[in-house]
Amino acid sequence: MCRLLAYSGKEVNLHSLIFTPEHSIVKQSFQPKEMRSGVINGDGFGLGWYNPQIEETPAVFKSPMPIWSDLNLPSITRKIVTPRAFVHVRGASIGMAIAPTNSHPFAKEKYLFMHNGVTENFRTSFMRVMRRQLLDEYYAGIEGTTDSEHVFALFLSNMKRNSATPGDMETCLLDTIAQMHKLAQEFNSHVVLNLGVTDGETVIVTNYTTFPVAASLYCAENTATFPHAALICSERMFQDDAWEAVPPNHFVRIGKDAKLQLKPIPQI
Repeated sequence: MCRLLAYSGKEVNLHSLIFTPEHSIVKQSFQPKEMRSGVINGDGFGLGWYNPQIEETPAVFKSPMPIWSDLNLPSITRKIVTPRAFVHVRGASIGMAIAPTNSHPFAKEKYLFMHNGVTENFRTSFMRVMRRQLLDEYYAGIEGTTDSEHVFALFLSNMKRNSATPGDMETCLLDTIAQMHKLAQEFNSHVVLNLGVTDGETVIVTNYTTFPVAASLYCAENTATFPHAALICSERMFQDDAWEAVPPNHFVRIGKDAKLQLKPIPQI
C-alpha cells in the first residue's frame, strides 16, 4: 500500500519537504511504520507542484524507480520552491504494472490527483463498468492501467457533467466515493480510497474504506518544522503535538489560508 504527502502553505523548497524530516516520505518508502499491507513502496514515485507565477497548471515528475534510488532528485528538489505539492511513493497492487504511466500523482487540466489504497477485483469487475461512466475526453486520457487513474477520470467526469468549478471539488469527490462504494457492494468487494485532489489552491484528502480497519492518515498545521502551512501524510513525518489522526471515513480540506478542516464523509 502506498504512502502519500500533501503540502499547502508558505512556499517551501521540495528537498526540505521530501528528504529532511526524520520520518520523511523517502524513509516511508523503504521503512514504513503503519502499512496495512505490503512491506516497502519501491514501485515508483511522483512529485506534483504548482508555480502560480508561471501558470495555473501543475508540473509533474514521475518515475517507475524507487524514490531512494533516483540520484538526480536531491539536487533537483533543492531548486524547486512551491506553495502546494503532492508527493507519492507507490506500492503496486498485485498484477499492476510498474511503469511511469502508473506512478502518481496524475495531472489533468489544473488538477493533481493521487491515491493510497486498493480496489478489489478492479480489472475483473470494476474497470468495464467504471469506463462506461466516463466522458469520452477522460476515457481517452487514461494512459496507465491502475484503478487510481480510473477513479481520477471518474472524478473529472463528475466535475464536467455538473459544470462544476474548483469550488465544487468536495461534492464531486464525495460523489465519486459514493459511486465506488456502490460498485463495491454490487461486486461484493472492498475498496480503500485515501484520495488526494487539488486545483492548486484547495487541497482535499479522504480516508475512506469498506474494510473494518482504515489506512493510516494524519494531518497537521502550523508546525515548528513547517510554520504557516498544513500537511497531510500517510505517516507522521516528525515529532510534533500538532499531528492529528484522520478518523476512518473522514476527509481533510485545506483552504487557501492553509487552515485544516476535518469533516465526516456522509454515510453512504
